[in-house]
Amino acid sequence: MQDRVIYEQPLNERVRTFMRLEFLFRQCRHYLRGDSVWNSRAALTTLLDILNIISGKTDLKTEILKELERHTSYLADLEENPDVDRERLEDILDDLDNLIDKLHDVSGQIGQSLKGHEFLSNIRQRSTIPGGSCDFDIPAYHYWLEQPAKRRMSDLKSWLDELVIVEQSLDLIMHLIRHSTLPKKLEAESGFFQATLDSNNPCQLVRVALPRSSTLFPEISGGKHRITIRFMEQPEMEGRPVQSKQSVAFELTCCAI
Repeated sequence: MQDRVIYEQPLNERVRTFMRLEFLFRQCRHYLRGDSVWNSRAALTTLLDILNIISGKTDLKTEILKELERHTSYLADLEENPDVDRERLEDILDDLDNLIDKLHDVSGQIGQSLKGHEFLSNIRQRSTIPGGSCDFDIPAYHYWLEQPAKRRMSDLKSWLDELVIVEQSLDLIMHLIRHSTLPKKLEAESGFFQATLDSNNPCQLVRVALPRSSTLFPEISGGKHRITIRFMEQPEMEGRPVQSKQSVAFELTCCAI
């Protein structure tokens, strides 16, 4: 376990969408490791959440391609830098090129076959109703859940594989964004910190690190020009959090690439 907790705040809609999808893919992979009916239910529900985001973003493939190509262009400019690990850089550029080629090979929208999948569509429609996927609501779903775990897990994996190019692309994009800048050690007087951002080099993601032993958590807000961080404490879980009156040492990473 790490000795610190990292809090993240995306500063634009594209990275916000990428992080939601990244979270859901990780959640789905977690549930796929279990073979119980409840694991299969949770994995499928998460898969449908992923599909709902992808369905609502008609230009998601274009957005991912633009981000991959932007990273490729930025990293290619580093090839002449003598301080760069050239072998590692070439590996990353190869990964980027491979993902770009795979995305170009996808005809139409990503996950199109899943959107027209009758079994999944029926569950998606009922999932908007609280408890709408009960056994009596969707007999076909109940039947599928009663199949052997090997069959259920195989189906789930094959459906998730339809979206794996998105998962792989986002994993690499978010890794590059998170490691684009080194953290700075700072202090927030009376639990408050504000900084002006470089508009010529837009920050995409703010990361705040606190010791795991800290009793505080940050509330982060920001945009293109400025970020604000308030370090909060919550004496009782049912009460409202209040801003700390103490100076708070923390690490800040403004990820811009």
